[in-house]
Amino acid sequence: MNSSISRKVSMALSAFFLMIFLLQHFAINVTSIFSGETFNNLSHFMGTNFAVQYIMQPILIFGVVFHFVMGFILEIKNKQSRNIKYVKNNGGANSTWMSRNMIISGFLILTFMGLHFYDFWIPEINIKFVQGDMSGLVDPDNMDSGLRYFTELQHKFVNPIRVAIYCVAFVFLSLHLLHGFSSAFQSMGANNKYTRALNKFGMAYAILIPLGFIVIALFHHFNHC
Repeated sequence: MNSSISRKVSMALSAFFLMIFLLQHFAINVTSIFSGETFNNLSHFMGTNFAVQYIMQPILIFGVVFHFVMGFILEIKNKQSRNIKYVKNNGGANSTWMSRNMIISGFLILTFMGLHFYDFWIPEINIKFVQGDMSGLVDPDNMDSGLRYFTELQHKFVNPIRVAIYCVAFVFLSLHLLHGFSSAFQSMGANNKYTRALNKFGMAYAILIPLGFIVIALFHHFNHC
């Protein structure tokens, strides 16, 4: 029992950590709608700051891996604990689709993150650490603008197929968060007079943040075509 509780608490803590990062990531990306220069400056700071690159980034990568590995472990443990097999299992009678399929939405999000890393993180690592040429951070199409982050972001969202993949991925992220937020608080033992307010906040977060990322993708697609 203690082991099961510790796994759930660890899962909840990693979920909170990733939700904070997601909010921070959105706060930077949304500036690209209003000001390419602001987005460039913020992205450059995050991409070159020592603490971000060598302390926070490894912690973030560990957090992502830990969260998804722990999710798979909990799913396996839950299946193993169901010793009684029913002739007919009407899962929808006692739980939502989201709660029954967290492992599916989580796997799809993890797959999407592979594409996201391929689009942005791997090229960044290649320029800064493999090529070792910081001049690669300059936008070759507009030398006067200085940095290439904003132009690169626009170019990634020209392809409608990629935009569609991003939008679908964030729909699944929203579904994942809708259950995950309340589940994380339950795992931490939050069951008091603030529970209802926390659930409402979680629902707003789970809908508005992924929707915001979808708006960013669509904005750059339609404004750069």
